[in-house]
Amino acid sequence: MAEGVVSVVLEGLSKLIIQELKSLGGVGGKVQSAQTQLQIMQGYLKDADARQGRNEAIRIWVASVRDAAYDLEDVIEIFVLKVASKRKASVLTRFSGIFIKRVNLHQIGSEIKKITTKISQLSSILPSLNLHQTRESGGDTSFQRQQERRIAYPHIVEPHVVGLVGGTEILATHLIKGKGPRVVSIWGMPGLGKTTLAKQVYNHGEVKRHFDCFAWVCISQQCQAREVLEEILTQLISPTNEQRQEIAKLKIDQIAERLWNTQRERKCLVVLDDIWTSDAWSSLQAGFPMNEETESRILLTTRNKEVASYADKNGFLFEPRSLNDDESWELFEKIAMFGTEDTNHKIYEHKKELGTEMLQHCKGLPLAITVLAGLLARKDTIDEWNTVHKNVYAYIRRGTDFGPDYIGEGYEGVSWLLELSYDNLPYYLKQCFLYLAHFPEDYEIPVSTLTKLWMAEGFISSTSVEIMEDVSYMCLSELVGRCMVQVGKHGSSKKIKTCHLHDLMRDLCMLKAKEGNFLRIINYSTVVEIKQTPTGRVRRLAIYLDETVEAYCQGRDENYGHVRSLLYFVSTYCYWNSKVLRSLLRDFTFLRVLKFEGMGVRKHKLPHEIGNLVHLRFLSVKCSVISAVSSSIANLVCLQTLDLRCRNWTVKIPNGNVFSKMEKLRHIYLPLPTRYHHCAREKRERLLFATEAVNLHTVVNICIQASSDLVDFVKLTNLRKLGVITFDKGTKKEKGTNIIFKHLQSLSVNFTSEAVPWNIVLSCPNIYKLRLDGHITELPEDLLCHTNLTKLTLSGFGNLKDNHIKVLEKLPSLRMLFASVGIFPAALVCSKGGFPFLEFLSLDCLMELKEWKVEKGAMPSLCRLHIEHCSDLEAVPDGLQYITTLKELTIKEMHSEFCSRLGEGGEDFYKIQHVQSVIISNPYHQGGEDKMKS
Repeated sequence: MAEGVVSVVLEGLSKLIIQELKSLGGVGGKVQSAQTQLQIMQGYLKDADARQGRNEAIRIWVASVRDAAYDLEDVIEIFVLKVASKRKASVLTRFSGIFIKRVNLHQIGSEIKKITTKISQLSSILPSLNLHQTRESGGDTSFQRQQERRIAYPHIVEPHVVGLVGGTEILATHLIKGKGPRVVSIWGMPGLGKTTLAKQVYNHGEVKRHFDCFAWVCISQQCQAREVLEEILTQLISPTNEQRQEIAKLKIDQIAERLWNTQRERKCLVVLDDIWTSDAWSSLQAGFPMNEETESRILLTTRNKEVASYADKNGFLFEPRSLNDDESWELFEKIAMFGTEDTNHKIYEHKKELGTEMLQHCKGLPLAITVLAGLLARKDTIDEWNTVHKNVYAYIRRGTDFGPDYIGEGYEGVSWLLELSYDNLPYYLKQCFLYLAHFPEDYEIPVSTLTKLWMAEGFISSTSVEIMEDVSYMCLSELVGRCMVQVGKHGSSKKIKTCHLHDLMRDLCMLKAKEGNFLRIINYSTVVEIKQTPTGRVRRLAIYLDETVEAYCQGRDENYGHVRSLLYFVSTYCYWNSKVLRSLLRDFTFLRVLKFEGMGVRKHKLPHEIGNLVHLRFLSVKCSVISAVSSSIANLVCLQTLDLRCRNWTVKIPNGNVFSKMEKLRHIYLPLPTRYHHCAREKRERLLFATEAVNLHTVVNICIQASSDLVDFVKLTNLRKLGVITFDKGTKKEKGTNIIFKHLQSLSVNFTSEAVPWNIVLSCPNIYKLRLDGHITELPEDLLCHTNLTKLTLSGFGNLKDNHIKVLEKLPSLRMLFASVGIFPAALVCSKGGFPFLEFLSLDCLMELKEWKVEKGAMPSLCRLHIEHCSDLEAVPDGLQYITTLKELTIKEMHSEFCSRLGEGGEDFYKIQHVQSVIISNPYHQGGEDKMKS
């Protein structure tokens, strides 16, 4: 890990010396000396990082080098910020500050001299540590490493499943048979594929048709019974927002009773994934009618056979078998040799021989096989495969030395391989991987947030021809391609939307973060603190909270003054005492990342002390309750990401050019338009962005009076996502402009005028995502020029005509369409050949829609259909029976007559009998969730 830290610092120093050498004056020589010393140290750090876990002297030396590099970066950045502020000061201020600058230079020079001396001392210790100097092969430059990250990993789109068919059928049969066991359990060692198998069963066609409603929850090591029971109930009954609020007020015994009754009355399938202990099951048992006649079932996965038996003594227990040799090779080959262009039979056979030998040590564990295959997927030559083959035996021997904290029960077959896969990561990926240790167990990590955090930490570098966000996403893609990170969800553009870690991979991540003092985790939700090895200063903190945060500020460690990253994760809404928050902001002066989401400040103002955090790159108060933002936020000149999307209705942002100094700003999310004062009527936003922030990629919730106000945005050639709110009633009379945003990918327009500001929409020809909120009465033919448009959301009153629907049908790339609040006319026709690539259609709150006709040949690719609260719609269209691709139909908040027609034996059953999953939620005059056999 120290290798990554030093590499990042050296890259920053190189830029600094080029840009600021004159300003550094006499200090410049000391900075160059420190740079040279670190370059010498860098050659030994790869070997040191690999050996520090088994050698205390090396571990201490590595920690010292890491701290020295961080300290040097901190002191240099302080100086640069001071110089930059002096340059922008008035002439009088500059003159009066000359003496102060000399003092600052002297102080910084003294600090740099101390650090340089420390590095020299560390260098003198090298011979006694017997470390080997290594260099990246082939003169591997930063640019070359970034190009390597662009290797495609087609196998990440769909997970590879091998050897589970038999188990899937056995489990499905036990779940759906008349007098089958109440609990069906999948048990076995970690990495055996229990969750993968459970997903196969959960999505099995017969299972989907048999049960009425479904719930899937992950049970962490610290099982929170109330949260689990509430989540299961929510998934089973699909409550309205009002019902959710009612459930949130219930006591745990009341929630358990409602859950118990729901399963008694309906056929429910509940999956409890990864339940660890018998105590965890005991805490949940009150919510399940175990001793009553019911057709509901529980599918449980666990590592412990005793837990499975304890849940139901008469239950069915299933232990997945390990993969045999042929299955192991099939899974391995799909990943490691996918898309190989080797036509040489000898090369293929040689790789197969090496791969087969290495697979013997995977013991048929799917996780071990996929990790090994992911490691080899990037290695093309026989020499590279031979190197891994030789390393396998060394890592197997080392695996027995990790100790019980890492190996644990059942880890022996895979621990060595996880270690090997981690050590084979280049340094820039090691840092990215370790950052995942911040997130709680079973946490679905938003990729958009994760990549921004990596950038803020300085892990991501780019050349002049690269976009940093793209490089950051490629780093994630590579970790997924190496099978070290798992994909959660994909977005409309097929890019990864969320990700997570397998339990064993998270254990490795936590272990390595602890070894390298990368992170400290404080878990106040369970009163457990995960302490890192006390070597070096704490640089990153992750805080897990429940209702209160004041306790966190009691007895803080003196080393926290150098913390760079502070991330909060809350299970329930939390409030800060404003005095405590001000104290915290004064103490953490070196913060680069502050994720302060889902919390409130009791006096509701983000305090003035926020301006002290001049090193901040990432600041998010998303979903927090904050009434005002201090004007001192203008001091945060290093900010790259700023998210002010608070949950309360009034957020006051200071007037004036509060963001004008933020030249490095890349992503800004303002509060919703009705949630902040002095909106576009004063054209405040034009002042906000009269800035040098030419790197802006995202601007969300910006208020304008007319499209001409966007002229200032033309210079933002890197802009990719734009969210606009217009208030001008005369928009429909506005003439077109010559503004073209040719690089924009996502556009959202919320308008109060009587016509869509099409001049804004048509100025963005290459968008793949478009959202329109307002009075939509037309869709011009010019919309067809948006050949990349894959996701379209139309919300608002308008009643489009037939000719406008035909425009929608012709959009060449449209895959997802969301229509809500009176968009469509009373009679809707989807014509033959229309919507050729549409995969998902959502109709929500279309109060005028009465008749819907789907001609044969329309929507030939449709997979999912969602119909909600269309109160006048009489029936589903007859043409649905011809859409053989339709796999999932969801009906929510429709009248009982509409729903009953879809039941088996109903008038409309023939239209949807081929659909694998049909779920009906909250029909009028009925509570809960109905679902019929199909």
